[in-house]
Amino acid sequence: MSLKVVFFDMGGTIQNFWTNRELKVKSIPAFRDTFLRAGIDFQLSDDALTDLVSNGITSYHKWNRKSRIELKPFEVWKKFVLKEYQFPDETLATIAEDLTYLYETTFYFREMRPEIPEVLATIKSMGLSMGIISNTQSQRQVPDNLTQYGIIDYFNPIVLTSQFGLRKPDPSIFYHAARLAKVPTGSCAYVGDKINRDILGSYRAGFKLSVKINHIYDDGDPDEGATPDAEIDNMLELIPLLEKEMEKDKLFAKVEMTRKIKAVFFDAGDILYYRPQKQLNFNNFLKGKDYTPDPEMARKLKESRELAFQGKVDRHDHYRKTVELHGFTDEKLIQEGVDALDLDDNTVAIFDGVPETITALKNQGYLLGIITDTALPYTIKLKWFEKEGFGHVWDIIVSSKDLGIRKPSPLLYEAALIQAGFKPDECVFVGHKATELEGAHNVGMKTVAFNYDKKAVADKYISDFRELINAVTEDFLKVEKA
Repeated sequence: MSLKVVFFDMGGTIQNFWTNRELKVKSIPAFRDTFLRAGIDFQLSDDALTDLVSNGITSYHKWNRKSRIELKPFEVWKKFVLKEYQFPDETLATIAEDLTYLYETTFYFREMRPEIPEVLATIKSMGLSMGIISNTQSQRQVPDNLTQYGIIDYFNPIVLTSQFGLRKPDPSIFYHAARLAKVPTGSCAYVGDKINRDILGSYRAGFKLSVKINHIYDDGDPDEGATPDAEIDNMLELIPLLEKEMEKDKLFAKVEMTRKIKAVFFDAGDILYYRPQKQLNFNNFLKGKDYTPDPEMARKLKESRELAFQGKVDRHDHYRKTVELHGFTDEKLIQEGVDALDLDDNTVAIFDGVPETITALKNQGYLLGIITDTALPYTIKLKWFEKEGFGHVWDIIVSSKDLGIRKPSPLLYEAALIQAGFKPDECVFVGHKATELEGAHNVGMKTVAFNYDKKAVADKYISDFRELINAVTEDFLKVEKA
């Protein structure tokens, strides 16, 4: 796939930044004024208030680097910084973003790397687009800094964890950014200063190129987890790296032009993996217990499941609803049932032939994607695949949970096609349900049935996953010639 978009980290990448105790204490009057605006008067010295803010945010950082969840500013200040104080939620909510903005912009000195304007202008002249993917608590800091530097118009999209809700290195934010840019991740490069967030995350999301730019500030975290494709000290060094990739793209484009099939999309469950003992843990939980299910349990469970698959209900809320519909009211038992359902969903096995087949298709240059109906975050599925060596190969992931719709709606397949940039008949969908195969066929995709329903209708049927390579590389070409 050709390089189309270059994404950048912000702090440590577009801009240099640093902090020290003196800088933090100097910023405290602005914090105090903001608190007073909401009627909050701390009877603390500047040093003590500095410690309150600094220690609270540090504890939040320890939590979110482990959880990879980015909370809204109000939750950060309420749960971490001011957890020992009792302020009305509505009072704190009015100033939470302002406090977070102050933290990001006054606790740290920030300035643009001097070579950035020249580099961005050069990248634009090369015909490449640019975007930002940044871990930040504030909604405003990154856009405001880019505006101050006079470079904001270069970037679209600008993806912030404060809006997305998950932090790098979670690969989902990288997939999200690529989807907004309407390109596969295999057409993206990423430049960041941290291996443990930027390089690891972009690698896990299948980015074409992951470049580390060195930065002097050390946040104390072990910076490891992946190997960058290149390491640079000055952003000007990025240009020859991009030029080299674009030269390689010209050679690959000649091969791609000769192929009829350019992309292969997969359903996930019962195609790439299966659950060898469905509901085993939940059934064991039910054994020996006295319970009376809701008379309309089947209908209500179906409704709850549908909402979970559309991302309208959290999967754990769906688990809880399932346990309650079985007739349980004791909180301890409900949690036990929820844990059993969670374990059932996370107990999977990979079909024979999947790892080597997926790897072979990737090595041959096919775009690979997943179109899945799921209530699970797809990063959980990527972890399953990573254990088998094929977690980082996916260029596109379209999830019902993210888009709020389910197969066989054409919108899911069309979203994948738009991002791939290929015609429907240049793409294959591998599925097992009759409805999902019909949905792919209706938008013009070629179809392959594996582990399929008796009523499934497809262009090709395979009984061994390894047969897929021949179907993609030879059989569809033969059909086209005929």
